Amino acid sequence: MKVAVVGATGLVGTVMLKVLEERNFPISELIPVASEKSVGKLITFKGKQFPIVSMDTAIGMRPDIALFSAGGSTSLAHAPRFKEAGTTVIDNSSAWRMDPAIKLVVPEVNANTLSIDDKMIANPNCSTIQMVVALKPLHDKYRVKRVVVSTYQSVTGTGVKAVDQMMNERKGNFDGEMAYPYQIDLNVIPQIDVFTENGYTKEEMKMINETRKIMGDDSIRLTATTVRIPVMGGHSESVNIEFENDFDIAEVTALLAKTEGIIVVDDIANLKYPMPKDAHEKDEVFVGRIRRDESMPNTLNMWIVADNLRKGAATNAVQIAEYLVRKELV
Repeated sequence: MKVAVVGATGLVGTVMLKVLEERNFPISELIPVASEKSVGKLITFKGKQFPIVSMDTAIGMRPDIALFSAGGSTSLAHAPRFKEAGTTVIDNSSAWRMDPAIKLVVPEVNANTLSIDDKMIANPNCSTIQMVVALKPLHDKYRVKRVVVSTYQSVTGTGVKAVDQMMNERKGNFDGEMAYPYQIDLNVIPQIDVFTENGYTKEEMKMINETRKIMGDDSIRLTATTVRIPVMGGHSESVNIEFENDFDIAEVTALLAKTEGIIVVDDIANLKYPMPKDAHEKDEVFVGRIRRDESMPNTLNMWIVADNLRKGAATNAVQIAEYLVRKELV
C-alpha cells in the first residue's frame, strides 16, 4: 500500500505519521508531502528516513491513499489531482465536508456508507467527531431531538503558533507572534473561526451542519457555542441532549460503555470524570458526568473529551483508511 501524507510536517500531519506507525498500517511505500521549502528534508518513520517530496512528485508516484492535512486551499487545489491519478483521498480540511457528493465519515458512526466508488472522503471537524461518536448509539436507541453543546477547545486545534503563544504568555512574554486576537493564557476566548451573518462562528456552524450529515438526519436540532481555552491535550464538551423517548441512566451508561471507541469515566464518588490531560495521546472518546437534566423531560447531560489531534483528526483519518483496506475498497 503506497500512502501519501500531505502536510507531513504540520501538527496534524506529524500525528498522522505517528498513528500510522503505532497502528502498524500496511504501508509498502510512504510518500511524505509538504511545501516546496520542505522538499528534500528527511522525516523518520518506523526507524527509516524518507525524503519529503513535492505535490507534483507525489501525484506522479500514484499512491493508493493520500491523507491530507494541509489546509482547505491546498485540498481544493490538489486533492482532485490525486483523485484523477487514481488515489483515494481522505481529507482533513473543511474543503469538502459539506459537498453533497462526498461522504463525511466517522468510522464508528457511518463507515458502512463507504463504497469502492468513494475516491474523495472528508474527515469531519474535531469537535464534531467526538460528539457524534457518543450521540450515535443514543440516537439509535432513543432518537435525538435536540442538542445544546458548549465546547472547551485546546489551543492545539489552532496549531503550533497558538501553542507557542500560550507557552510564551505563561513565561511572561507577550511580545511573540499572536495566533489569537487576545491573550489566551489565564483567559478563555468565546470565538473559534470567523463570525457568520447569523452571529454564530464557522466552527459552531460546522458542528451543526456536520452532525446532521454524519448522522444522516436533518431533523436533529442543534445549537453550539465553541470556546478556546488555555489547555493542551484535547477538546472537552458539555452536551445536553433531548430525546424523543425516555431513558434509564444505568442503561445509557451501559450502552455507551459497550460502544466501540468510547471509554466511560463516570465515578463521582471517587471524583472520576474525563479531563483533557487524561485523553492526551489516546484514540478513544471519553464520556462522563452522565446525568438526567431535571429541568426537561427525556433530556440528558454528558461531558465528552477526546484528543483533538488524534481522534479529532489524525486517528479518525487513519481509521477510515483501515476500513477501506479491511473491506477491500482501495
